[in-house]
Order: sequence, then C-alpha cells, then structure tokens
Amino acid sequence: MIPVRGYAAQDARSPLAPFHFERREPGPRDVQLDILYCGVCHGDLTMAHDELGFSRFPLVPGHEIVGRVVRVGRDVKKFKTGDLAGVGCLVDSCRTCDSCQEGLEQYCTTGNVQTYNALEKDGKTRTLGGYSEAIVVDEDFALRIPANLDPAAVAPLLCAGITTYSPLRRQQVGPGKRVGVV
Repeated sequence: MIPVRGYAAQDARSPLAPFHFERREPGPRDVQLDILYCGVCHGDLTMAHDELGFSRFPLVPGHEIVGRVVRVGRDVKKFKTGDLAGVGCLVDSCRTCDSCQEGLEQYCTTGNVQTYNALEKDGKTRTLGGYSEAIVVDEDFALRIPANLDPAAVAPLLCAGITTYSPLRRQQVGPGKRVGVV
C-alpha cells in the first residue's frame, strides 16, 4: 500500500482537513501519479457538503487532476515514468457494455467508477480524489498532457473545460457562430 496525505471532509459540516490514507499498489495496467495540481469544481463542494445525500465520509474530493507519472505497471503502453498525465471524473468502467465499447464510459450500464465517493470494481475499496499527493489509476482513464502546456491551467479543463467544449464540438460550432455558455 502507498501512504498518501490529502484533505478530507469528515462529515457534511466539517471543513476539509489533513487526512492520511493508503492507495493501492499499481497493477499491471496502472499508472501512479504524484499530483501536481487539482482544480476546484463546484461538484467537489456539493459532495463535501453532502448536498445530494449520498456522500461517503471521510471524503477526499478532486477530479481535475494533473500529475507526473512516477510508476507504471508492466503492461502499460501509453505512459512512461516522467510523463505528465491527467485524470478526470472517471477512473474505471466495465469496458464491455455497448456504451463502454463506443467510448462512452460515462454511460456504463453496469456503473462507471467515479474518481471519488465511489467503490472500485472490487465493490469494497473506496475511491478518494485528487485533493491528495498521489493517485493510482488504470492507464485507460488517464490522459497524456503535452509537455508544452501549463499543468496548472490544464487541470480545470478536465471537467469545466470539457463540459463546455464537448457540446460545441458535437454541434460543430465554428467561425461565425454565436454561443452562450451559462
């Protein structure tokens, strides 16, 4: 197990406070990141305050993660030690249902695994987010971050940025078109 320091809400009324926990060792297809930056999303606050009624405490939020790869599993193909990588709001899915096969893991019919406040596929291990110093994730749920980009500026793109960009692309918005982002 990998000892990790982070910040957690102990309950819906407490502020984030230092929290020590353990991450699993990287498996054959996993990458371990030392977290450099993690954006602050309103969803993190919603979950930390249990506004939806299903938060699991202690809760380590954070799903706009950029870090440096420090370990790779023996079967990892997309990353090597030293690469910059990002992790968004998903860290796993079944990978076999129609949605997963179409690259739409967010619609996984057996249930995707969120970066925090979820259970890993083993049904026991809790996911804890990026308000911490390290994370271990399957390479399929990590994104390569080009070295010429500012990692601090990239982190918010992993949630707010893609949430805004994706519909613009899907609707083929381009030069001469007007849009409003609310």
